[in-house]
Amino acid sequence: MLDFGLILDVKYFMNKTRVHFIAVGGAIMHNLALALQSKGYIVTGSDDEIYDPAKSRLQKAGILPETIGWFPEKISSELDAIILGMHARKENPELLKAQELGLKVYSFPEYVFEQSEHKQRVVIAGSHGKTSITSIILHVLKFHNRKFDYLVGAQIEGFDLMVQLTEDAPIIIMEGDEYLSSALEMKSKFLFYHPHIVLVSGVAWDHFNVFPKFEDYVAAFEQLADGIPKAGSIIYDETDDIVKVIGDKEREDVNRFPYKAHPYTVKDGKVALKTDDGAIPVKIFGEHNMKNLMGAKLVLDRLGINESMFYQAIKTFGGAAKRLEKLDENKHTVIYRDFAHAPSKAKATTEATAELYADRNLVACYELHTFSSLNKTFLPHYADSLNAADTAVVFYSPHTIEMKKMPALNEAEVKAAFGREDLNVFTDRAALESFLKAQNWYESNLLLMSSGTFGGMDFKAFGKDILALPVTKTKRERKGTMLGRFLKKKRK
Repeated sequence: MLDFGLILDVKYFMNKTRVHFIAVGGAIMHNLALALQSKGYIVTGSDDEIYDPAKSRLQKAGILPETIGWFPEKISSELDAIILGMHARKENPELLKAQELGLKVYSFPEYVFEQSEHKQRVVIAGSHGKTSITSIILHVLKFHNRKFDYLVGAQIEGFDLMVQLTEDAPIIIMEGDEYLSSALEMKSKFLFYHPHIVLVSGVAWDHFNVFPKFEDYVAAFEQLADGIPKAGSIIYDETDDIVKVIGDKEREDVNRFPYKAHPYTVKDGKVALKTDDGAIPVKIFGEHNMKNLMGAKLVLDRLGINESMFYQAIKTFGGAAKRLEKLDENKHTVIYRDFAHAPSKAKATTEATAELYADRNLVACYELHTFSSLNKTFLPHYADSLNAADTAVVFYSPHTIEMKKMPALNEAEVKAAFGREDLNVFTDRAALESFLKAQNWYESNLLLMSSGTFGGMDFKAFGKDILALPVTKTKRERKGTMLGRFLKKKRK
């Protein structure tokens, strides 16, 4: 006797879309995998390294590869799509098998575009601020119960995944990365999205390994702006000289909306927006975040969120993960962590933290971790980036340099590049931690900036260690703090 239930199950299984990820362990790749699974797709994947949080999240969803590595036998003609991550090389055995079978191979952005071709597409681009701006937009839309899909580069409060793709949402908000798409598509990710609305927050040379010339880097943003269709919009930071040139360019029937920092006040470590209806308290701080906020406000206006609706929602926005994230605090010290890795990000983050607590000493620690930051040619772009800090510290790992097959750095080169003779340079995590623990943390804040981990630092545990240290209130300490304030103003 036929088991009709089993037959229906088989038909249901066969009718589902089957997608395989080559390099599923990446931050955004594993989020897309989870998003497609939640959409009802059958998802598989491979990678040669998978770390948490991707590992545990994929495992919980039942799509963590049983064995680490590349396995051509996973690739068959039954697959509807292959999504190729930037981590995978052209000679990847699974990719070669897919090409042999004539399967459709997508880069990450190509697939996202295919899933959102019928939607109004908004891209938030720029060398800095794009995650924060995207996060503000998502927060406000969610606050007002609007339907939308999204792609964002960090985990944000109130959202389980960094990617959402549905059938019925009329718009999609996408953080637009200028980095290359895949080994097969060597052009910027954001060029595949074909947006109707583009925001450009700033252009400061980054990704030196794939944009060896500054002109090539700028050209990617120009190409993005030139691709805006008729009746589309470009929203741009008019205080950035390069962005202003891109934004001010005449494009047929494209709306232009320049912006600058939203007026604000800072008092006793609290920030408020200045509006016609009075002060609006917000949880984010720094002039760069006031620019981010204003840019997001203009995007939301194009999406039907008026000014009063925006101010109602922004009061509850707590910021994106690892973006000026408060790790811990006591009455003397606040410890912040930030993902900053480019020179412009390091400068803006340091200045924002110094401004918020102008009467406190600031110790700013920055890790050289990316290919660009460790490149001797690019390093001078960090000049003056830590000048707002009273004590400036730079860390880099010789092992990381060796793994990236780059020439070694020395302390003198780093000091010269940052333009501070008093710069403290460390290449060993234990030595760095010992130095920081030896500081007097009375009325002093700590800022940790890195897209890495300072050689394996447990940020939260280390923060608690700092806060547990005894502090000394002495005349010498207070004079030192005053001198730090003077030097900070002088360096600015």
